[in-house]
Amino acid sequence: MTSLDVSHGTEDSGPGGYAAARLRLLSEKERSGPSRRASLARLTDDWLAALYAAAAADTGVRGAALVAVGGYGRGELSPRSDLDLLLLHDGNDPAAVAALADRIWYPVWDLGLALDHSVRTPAEARGTAAEDLKVHLGLLDARPVAGDLGLVAALRTSVLADWRNQAPRRLPELDALCRERAERQGELQYLLEPDLKEARGGLRDVTALGAVAASWLADAPREGLAEARRVLLDVRDALHLSTGRATDRLALQEQDQVAAELGLLDADALLRQVYEAARTVSYAGDVTWREVGRVLRSRAVRPRLRAMLSGGRAPQPERTPLAEGVVEQEGEVVLARTARPDRDPVLPLRAAAAAAQAGLPVSRYAVRRLAQAAPPLPVPWPAEAREQLVTLLGAGEATVPVWEALEAEGIVTRLVPDWERVRCRPQRNAVHTWTVDRHLVETAVKASALTRHVGRPDLLLVAALLHDIGKGWPGDHSEVGETIARDIAARIGFDRADVGVVATLVRQHLLLVETATRRDLDDPATVESVAKAVGSASTLELLHALTEADALATGPAAWSSWRGSLVADLVRRAAAVLAGDTPADPEQAAPSAEQERLAMEALRTGEPVLALHTEPPAPAEDGEPEPVGVELLIALPDQPGVLPAVAGVLALHRLTVRAADLRAVELPTGAGETSVLVLNWRVAAEYGSLPQAARLRADLVRVLDGSLDIRGRLAEREAAYPRRRGITAPPPRVTVAPAGSRLATVIEVRAHDAPGLLHRIGRALEGAAVRVRSAHVSTLGANAVDAFYVTGTDGAPLGDTAARALAGSVEEALR
Repeated sequence: MTSLDVSHGTEDSGPGGYAAARLRLLSEKERSGPSRRASLARLTDDWLAALYAAAAADTGVRGAALVAVGGYGRGELSPRSDLDLLLLHDGNDPAAVAALADRIWYPVWDLGLALDHSVRTPAEARGTAAEDLKVHLGLLDARPVAGDLGLVAALRTSVLADWRNQAPRRLPELDALCRERAERQGELQYLLEPDLKEARGGLRDVTALGAVAASWLADAPREGLAEARRVLLDVRDALHLSTGRATDRLALQEQDQVAAELGLLDADALLRQVYEAARTVSYAGDVTWREVGRVLRSRAVRPRLRAMLSGGRAPQPERTPLAEGVVEQEGEVVLARTARPDRDPVLPLRAAAAAAQAGLPVSRYAVRRLAQAAPPLPVPWPAEAREQLVTLLGAGEATVPVWEALEAEGIVTRLVPDWERVRCRPQRNAVHTWTVDRHLVETAVKASALTRHVGRPDLLLVAALLHDIGKGWPGDHSEVGETIARDIAARIGFDRADVGVVATLVRQHLLLVETATRRDLDDPATVESVAKAVGSASTLELLHALTEADALATGPAAWSSWRGSLVADLVRRAAAVLAGDTPADPEQAAPSAEQERLAMEALRTGEPVLALHTEPPAPAEDGEPEPVGVELLIALPDQPGVLPAVAGVLALHRLTVRAADLRAVELPTGAGETSVLVLNWRVAAEYGSLPQAARLRADLVRVLDGSLDIRGRLAEREAAYPRRRGITAPPPRVTVAPAGSRLATVIEVRAHDAPGLLHRIGRALEGAAVRVRSAHVSTLGANAVDAFYVTGTDGAPLGDTAARALAGSVEEALR
């Protein structure tokens, strides 16, 4: 017994002695992990055993036992874990047993420990377990703490027998419970704030796999599972100690402290470790539940019928050929009996491609055999290997489980060594749904639906798989990724020209969406720069498809019909340049008929004129409608303060700005030409309802004549609805885009999105006495990325010094 163990003496077995010993144990860094959990369980056992002995002597109870169940029964006692206890008794003296229970429960409560307790006879325990799956699962880990050991042993024997006898009914029930929990909590291996216990791949699933093994019906893959369980428990221990709470959710604000508690470099290193563990558990679950289903289906066929069908002999499973050396057997892809993986380096990719094309999982045993026996592919790869990789990537959703099986056995990193750098790498951006590696696979899945739109689907799929491969290295991931992709494409066996195309696609994979949403497409320099970066019409076609696939695989906030239309417009213009056409000068572009009509009305009345065009909600990729949108056209006589005035009115009416364009239309009058400003806005209603044009116009008139203090009204509303506590947003950053335009200076603003942000930017630009030619607004999650084309009062771009000063003043105004 260690010095931290509590003896059975009266003084040390009291709450104070246990509490002091517990505190000393939890304070010892060197005792963290399984050793500390086991020591804490023993320490708690000794204290509870002493409580039980004293209480049993006082109450005269015999034929009873104190039993640890659930996590405590397994000895997984984290610092803030509940104590799951069952007081088992033979039913001879219920009143004395109730008194015995009080003598045990109250000291536990007095220490502030969470307690999950019950008092039952063996028959009652079995009856409750028969009705409640969670109770049955807890009893599978029953462990005696004190009292009649024979009573506990008999209960364990009967509970295990019940579990095995009821397995055909109970295991599907447990599978459904796991699936429902996964649907509710998400997948641990992809969540930025995962629940270590409840999410798919968490501790609950580890417990479920143990229950399957206890049924003797199937068993989980043992390799790596114990280590994954240890990692998740260690992280939970550190989370309990750092927060002082019984929590299983690894919140963002706790991750750095938990990482430090575990001696890890940072929160990203922590999440990667957690994701690796969760991935091991999830894969083990997939394999195990598939085996459970196979066994139950086999048992559903009556033995006599099976014998009749097989002529009295044991039936042989049907094997259907899928590819050379690859067959289907009982719903899984396995190796043919004649397969020689030791002589066939392409077999892993051939088997994976055949499985994905057939929509079937690959047998774990087949993948393991391939990982152990197949020799490395020669460099460069033979053509068949490259073709099989493209076939695998082009299978759509069926690619994902097959890829995960290859990853679980290390085949992916053997084929693409650079994959290890992005494996389980978190993306700390609310826009992203997946880790880097899963995002790459998802992009290939989305790209597979676009292969009929491009002339080289093989290059599209490979570029989709590699476009973010540089995120595992320091520096700009597009630049770094270009070098890595060039090397991988050459290793895969593409010729020099194709390698160059893949490298360009990886280097420029953000070019179209960033340009379309942040640049003036009417500026010839914009379109010409895109055409120059892409180089050819065929590469532009591939980049267009890759852009859409990347955005769709990122998350619902990254793509919309509006963004798609902007990118398509840019692609159309860039294709024209690549075909030899010259982009039109925006200064000479004629206004539309409606813009000219509104401008004439504004000139005649001398006041703002508005037109609203409602766009019906468009179905998004996930089936959910996008917010109701509106095209808002405003024409008014040219005057200072227009941008902040309009932006302020829109913010006051809770309209979110998607894009804005300002232009001056010269109209003839008796005294010559007069300039009228025409503003084209695309806005969305924050709460789904749109204000009337008359109300917007009335408020705009009041702002322009000074009778409505828009700045004060916005400040009042912000004060009335204070920001909720959350993560601290990084400070705004305002820069001058190099070589952004020949006609204007491009000011880029990156800031945390907030109501009135565009109003404050417009006010800062107005205060600097510059003219805003156009504004291009893009919102990604909580981040606003806006670009403003500005000129001096003479209509020319700003000088370098003036441009830098302007960027500095705008940034200061946003802090």
